[in-house]
Amino acid sequence: MVTTQHEVHRARYAVAAVFAVHGAVTGSFATRVPWIQDHASLGAGQLGFALALAAVGASCSMPLAGPISHRFGSRRALRGLIALWTLSLLLPSLAPNLLTLCLAMFVYGASAGMADVAMNALGVEVERLLGRSVMSGLHGMWSMGALIGSAAGTLAAHLGSDARLHFALAAATLTLLGVLACGWVPDVQPAEDEEPPPRFALPPRSALLIGAVGFCAVFAEGASLDWSAVFLRDRLSSSAGLAAASTTGFVLTMAVARLAGDMMVNRFGPVRTVRAGGVLAVLGGLLVVASGPVLAGRPAAAMAGFALMGLGIAVVVPLCFAAAGHSGPNPSQAIAGVATITYTSGLIAPSLIGGVAQATSLVVSFCLVTALACGLVGFAGVLRTGRRGAATEVGPRTAVVPDPRP
Repeated sequence: MVTTQHEVHRARYAVAAVFAVHGAVTGSFATRVPWIQDHASLGAGQLGFALALAAVGASCSMPLAGPISHRFGSRRALRGLIALWTLSLLLPSLAPNLLTLCLAMFVYGASAGMADVAMNALGVEVERLLGRSVMSGLHGMWSMGALIGSAAGTLAAHLGSDARLHFALAAATLTLLGVLACGWVPDVQPAEDEEPPPRFALPPRSALLIGAVGFCAVFAEGASLDWSAVFLRDRLSSSAGLAAASTTGFVLTMAVARLAGDMMVNRFGPVRTVRAGGVLAVLGGLLVVASGPVLAGRPAAAMAGFALMGLGIAVVVPLCFAAAGHSGPNPSQAIAGVATITYTSGLIAPSLIGGVAQATSLVVSFCLVTALACGLVGFAGVLRTGRRGAATEVGPRTAVVPDPRP
């Protein structure tokens, strides 16, 4: 079936809306973690353990997205998975103790992971239909959704709202928006004689190499998100407001860079874009490391360093997902492999940074982050994968974009 450019662009906007909905759930949840901790009467260590189970659930569930999409088609699968993800937002607020919160976070993470793989696979399909890069912009929409969700959550927390009511309203609204948006996404259907993908197959070797690049970027992201404010407060004696501003600046630079990233990728290609981003991330890391002992404890230098790291790593994960999706005949399986590696990086980065800081100092911890950022420069070449043409039909898989006309 041949689709018009208007229909393809409509499909792109629909997938972008799904990305924004996915991010809004994450942003909504993050702002109410203190309420959840108090409601379940947990200490810091218990809360950290429960939160880690979200990443475990995501890693376990991601390989299931491919078989689900194969059985139901990509549109129906994404509609069901995004609804499962938005509704799972309710579960953590209902948990009265550690055990129930651990179970809730596992389900929350599992639904997040499956929806993540399904929507990124459709992002790759939209790239194929358009014949150009759009993944960075899609992930930029995720970041914007997270910012909107966190802003609404901040307002709810400021008003003293019960998180159960807040999450119920957010889940209902986001479920409706997500399900409606899924009506316009491409519907990739396998051929009748196509074998379904295995449920827990190991990712292809190409996905492992691509995932290693994503690991470096997500490690820097997790370290900066969780430790930038602590670095400014403890190492540079900054005020709480200035320390928090460093984290906000990091998030904003990432969001802006992702929204503008497709223009750079379409002009210079993914390899050169990631290498240039790696250089920025390394420079940012060096600024952070030097801000204390070399630059006389100037917070502005550290804040600029974190902002540069945000700019440098912003497009790496979207391009890793895109490269994985274009690297073989089964995009969902390859994306699941890359996503599992990156989720693992995000899981271990904050704790490893803390362990190294405990044994040495935060300066040494960010030396490690800077060293890993060098990997973006050295190994960006693995993202050099051939992109499939913009034809609607490729092999046994057919993408159908819904016609808006009656």
